[in-house]
Amino acid sequence: MKKISYFALMLFLTTPLFSQENLDYQKPPKEILDLVDVPRAPAVVMNSEGDTMLLLYRDSYKTIAELSEEELRLGGLRINPKTNIGSRTIFYNDVKIKGIEETEARSISGLPQNPLLSNFTWSPDETKMALTNTTDSGVEVWILDLQTAAVSKLTDATLNANMGNPIGWFKDGKSLLLNMLPKERKQLINTAEAVPTGPTISTSDGSKAQNRTYQDLLQNPNDIFNFEQLATSTLVKQELSGASKQWASADMYTNVSFSPDGKYIMTTTIHKPFSYIVPYNRFPETVSIYKEDGTLVKVVNEVPLIEELPQGFMATQTGKRNLSWRADEPATLYWAEALDKGDPEVDVPFRDQVYMQKAPFTEAPKKLVKTINRFRGISWGDDKTAIAYDYWWNTRNTKTYVFDPSGKSNEGKVLTDRNYQDTYSDPGNFVTEDNVYGKPVLTLVDGNAFLIGDGFSEKGQFPFIDKLNLKTQKSERIYESEYTDKLENLQDVLDIKEGKVLVRIEAPTEYPNYYIRDLDDNSLTQITQFENPFKSIQDVHKEVIKYKREDGLELSGTLYLPVGYDMDKKEKKPMLLWAYPTEFKDKNSAGQTTSNPNEFTYPYYGSMVYWVTRGYVVLDDASFPIVGEGETEPNDSFREQLVANGKAAIDAVDALGYIDRNKVAVGGHSYGAFMTANLLSHSDLFAAGIARSGAYNRTLTPFGFQSEERNYWEAPEVYNTMSPFMHADKMKTPLLLIHGVADNNSGTYPLQSERYFNALKGLGATARLVMLPKESHGYAAKESILHMLWEQDQWLEKYVKNREFNEIKQKEEIKK
Repeated sequence: MKKISYFALMLFLTTPLFSQENLDYQKPPKEILDLVDVPRAPAVVMNSEGDTMLLLYRDSYKTIAELSEEELRLGGLRINPKTNIGSRTIFYNDVKIKGIEETEARSISGLPQNPLLSNFTWSPDETKMALTNTTDSGVEVWILDLQTAAVSKLTDATLNANMGNPIGWFKDGKSLLLNMLPKERKQLINTAEAVPTGPTISTSDGSKAQNRTYQDLLQNPNDIFNFEQLATSTLVKQELSGASKQWASADMYTNVSFSPDGKYIMTTTIHKPFSYIVPYNRFPETVSIYKEDGTLVKVVNEVPLIEELPQGFMATQTGKRNLSWRADEPATLYWAEALDKGDPEVDVPFRDQVYMQKAPFTEAPKKLVKTINRFRGISWGDDKTAIAYDYWWNTRNTKTYVFDPSGKSNEGKVLTDRNYQDTYSDPGNFVTEDNVYGKPVLTLVDGNAFLIGDGFSEKGQFPFIDKLNLKTQKSERIYESEYTDKLENLQDVLDIKEGKVLVRIEAPTEYPNYYIRDLDDNSLTQITQFENPFKSIQDVHKEVIKYKREDGLELSGTLYLPVGYDMDKKEKKPMLLWAYPTEFKDKNSAGQTTSNPNEFTYPYYGSMVYWVTRGYVVLDDASFPIVGEGETEPNDSFREQLVANGKAAIDAVDALGYIDRNKVAVGGHSYGAFMTANLLSHSDLFAAGIARSGAYNRTLTPFGFQSEERNYWEAPEVYNTMSPFMHADKMKTPLLLIHGVADNNSGTYPLQSERYFNALKGLGATARLVMLPKESHGYAAKESILHMLWEQDQWLEKYVKNREFNEIKQKEEIKK
């Protein structure tokens, strides 16, 4: 590294980079830029047979021009009204096909120029795939033929993808059911220029409606009009041969799903009255069943507007909810209904009852199984076997039940009863396979089911496959990864009888690639050859360190040393600590380690790992548990535990001899930003902080936030104590605030950063506020990301690496 003269350094430190200014997008130093602007490896989509994969390629980032296209934010949706698709949709620009025995992937012929591809949907026999291409004027349907490796255009740009994937396949594989733009759609209102016809009015009749601070809600009658126009589709049956006809009339369809045998179709539609305080998924809805020819069979559910729910994270609606098709039967519906009126405060032995009803949906529903906690889902097996799941947030408890769908008991046999935050006891997920209907069902062999797990333990991570006898509940481990220098992720069991498993193997310097593992002889066959684009940091020292908090709680973090660091010389370097707090109800779960030093070092857009190229030690994903056992809630001692976590992390790395503890920065995104502001306000551990897209005044989220379900009026001291805004006068450490102007996350309004910065500035704190145009809660445009990295680098160089020079200058200015 070149030495910088004292004069040059002082000039840099005194240049007014951080005053209020108009600034073009900047780029970070070359060491960082070379790691950001690299080609992305493709996404891998495997067919159910496990012999063919699609490789989907895309640019790493959007451009600010793309984010600047017109966007309407209505009812919780973000829509491009010109193209009629979600304005934040991720698009792919190339597709290739590769058989697992082929050396090279084959290019697809016939792709449109400058494609923007999304909504990839397999045909029933997986010989074809439907997908959408978004043009300047709208969304088209294209068909990919896997046998010929060619695509062809099927429709004009007339699809309506505003409510999600607009494509469904009929069972014959020769036709599609599409959400199309209705011919009678009216012209949208320009709300910015429209002259109001009256005020916007909301009323309260005395009922409690304790809702989160949702964003992108409808705000006035013009929004209601525009939302209705954009959400309305006509369902059209489109033959692959080109012929098409209307299948159902125009309505606001939010979901369309085929029964496993393809003979029935369930639609969910929303209707008025809409709401100004909740998003569209709580608007009134109607669930109907049709025959495949479009004949209405039955309306099976009607749900009113849900503006009011009982208090608590486990509150839910009354009546039928989550209607779905049984995967193992031709056409059978199932759903859950609350037995506690949806109120977690009601004391009942069972929270939910699950029902089912077979086609033609005329017989009385049958009770299937009731759950002690709130019902979460079912994995279907066969006529005699299914697995149900439940959970309860307040206790972090989850149970799994095995039950007989054809039986009469209405009670399942509990298979597991555990704390879902206890990662070491996680039994894994049940292995499934596609049945005759092409739907995933439990893989069952001679009364045994199979589980695939991540395998975290005190000794490290060793992913596994277990065989479980559902009658005796005895488990046998049939495979466990033995790697201690690599990470083997078990992606999917392709064929349990043949012992074929799709795995992904990686190491700190080995880019993740896919393999087929044969369990019979433990052999590996590599099926992808992705290259490492981050070779400049492939030799960086990386380890997971474990250490203890002052109360004895076990903590951990992934430690990176700077590029070229001399382990013998052990020069003390500045450090950057990055973290995100997590609430726990027991110390055992809070002290578990889920970091693996063998993961590939992949610096994503928001990563701090880039700074190993700039001479910093980085402690990434540092443990920041907030524990509240028994009747005590975690947030009752939030600040104290934050500071204890931060001190323990610095002490641990300092004890290793790597850092100058006077030059440590802390940072985080979202709740991690909230953490950062609190740490700087209530400790003197850090030289500077970086807080991205956070919330700082909890009185602006009065009906709960993160894992706090008490409202402000029940626990005002908690809300006030935890809010950095309330303690802005205590801020004595430089803080960089970054926020997306179009943040859509509940609670993290851009106003949070703006008002917090105003408070800091008014009280004389050192702070900088960077508002990124067009960006949401996560940042997407390349220009924004590069500028964010530049801002962070400038901040760290000035207030951390060169802290002494800056403090000297500040003292000189105070004397003046």
